Amino acid sequence: MYFSILNNYKMKKILFIISLFLFLSTNSFSENSGQVSNLTKGKWLNKSSGYIPNPTGNSDRNVKRIKVIEFNKDHSFYMDSVKMVFTGKWEIINESKNENEFKIILHFDKKIITHFHKKLDPNALNSAYDTEKETLKLGDRELLYKDNILYNSKAEIYKNYSGAIAGIITFYEFSGFNNVTSGNLIMILVGIFFIFLAIRFNYEPLLLIPIGFGILIGNIPMFQAVDFNLKLGIYEPGSVMNFFYQGVVQGWYPPLIFLGIGAMTDFSSLISNPKLMLLGAAAQIGIFATFLGALYLGFAPPEAGAIGIIGGADGPTAIFLSSKLANGLNVMPNGQVVKNLIGPIAIAAYSYMALVPVIQPPIIKLLTSKKERKIHMKPPRAVSKLEKIMFPIVALLITGYIAPTSLPLLGMLFFGNLMKECGVTNRLAETSSHAIIDIITILLGLTVGASTQADVFLTPSSILIFILGALSFMVATAGGVIFAKIMNWFSPKDNPINPMIGAAGVSAVPDSARVVQNMGLKADPSNHLLMHAMAPNVAGVIGSAVGAGILLSFLL
Repeated sequence: MYFSILNNYKMKKILFIISLFLFLSTNSFSENSGQVSNLTKGKWLNKSSGYIPNPTGNSDRNVKRIKVIEFNKDHSFYMDSVKMVFTGKWEIINESKNENEFKIILHFDKKIITHFHKKLDPNALNSAYDTEKETLKLGDRELLYKDNILYNSKAEIYKNYSGAIAGIITFYEFSGFNNVTSGNLIMILVGIFFIFLAIRFNYEPLLLIPIGFGILIGNIPMFQAVDFNLKLGIYEPGSVMNFFYQGVVQGWYPPLIFLGIGAMTDFSSLISNPKLMLLGAAAQIGIFATFLGALYLGFAPPEAGAIGIIGGADGPTAIFLSSKLANGLNVMPNGQVVKNLIGPIAIAAYSYMALVPVIQPPIIKLLTSKKERKIHMKPPRAVSKLEKIMFPIVALLITGYIAPTSLPLLGMLFFGNLMKECGVTNRLAETSSHAIIDIITILLGLTVGASTQADVFLTPSSILIFILGALSFMVATAGGVIFAKIMNWFSPKDNPINPMIGAAGVSAVPDSARVVQNMGLKADPSNHLLMHAMAPNVAGVIGSAVGAGILLSFLL
């Protein structure tokens, strides 16, 4: 009897405690249900400035970006802060009955993040970012809910949106309309102008159309953030455009271009009159004069060397040298990293190549008289097949010993020419002079154009490069013409040299030679100078490559 009463008493006590617990729990839930409902409906978005639009944080710009917080009813949350997702638990710390004002504490989980760093090894086999892991501990953060708005400790505002509206806002953040800058619009106009010049005036259409279209591609604005790689832009490892761009950065497009040039070029005019090679050498004065000018303006020696090569009016050589000297990777003895000037230098070089018919005639007229422009030169002698076969071999050995660092360019140039002239590799020569050079021209033009991303290209350095490039090209043209005048003074009366062919010493093949031909015909309709002008023209190709090799051996 006693034990039965005791057991009943214990059972009642247990039931009382359980009932009290359920009552308190139910009462607490009743008090917080409105607050929980206010938090967990939709998503909370904040847009604030101070974010760097660059995966490695290497930018002076800062932009506005959206942060998203979503609260779940199980008291978990996630926060998307510029595509970096954080998770944790949340709780309401003041259990008041006021559903319109209360505080929330966010308890963040530890987060392992991967930092991206630009690869600074010029010999690296890929362009992937160097990475560094960090365990981030955000701890606890406090938010204030008031009248359907969240405030953080910095008084930044989070507004509530439905899932659909939040998705539309996030979509807009990734669109070009949200990320466009005035620089992007300027470069798009430049790209359209290049395409216009190519189509309307036939200025180097095979170069300017790919480059112009590449500029359009490179300046379609896209979402960028620190430690976030969307793999779309040309400077983002893993993207298709970045893969193609490695041919520029690693310098293997230019040798393939030279292979095609060699397979298309007839060196007969140079072989028949070897002294005209001096004109190709004389025109390279623009390279070294501009090198000194760039040094004077404050460019580092490797950067100045890459800028100077614009004077040769040889796009592939300019790209090759800038990929070695001004690639944004090499570390100089003073510890500074050279600037990435590949884009500005390549665009400047190809621009001036395209504008040869505009730039050269006024300089030629200024430095020559009407009488000199009417000078007829003796027809070049016939060149034997043996001479044509021996020329690339002998020329390779001579130039290779003078400047071994020019071998990637000149080796491919003379190899292509040997395939053309030997008569037993016609299929290889045909492939090199058509399929290979056409494919590489497309890839080179598109990637060089796309590398002119506004934030990289529109800098004071780019403006100086274009000015120095123009001066370099003018000096090179003038140097060739003046040296040709001197050669004419010392030439026999029965074998004169028309000073205009000196302008063809720059390596813009065959545009410079055509300019000389047209000016010769204008001065005298019977004065055909094309074959004579081709001699210094092709010599200029060799001269600019040798000049690049000399600069490379001194400055690398």
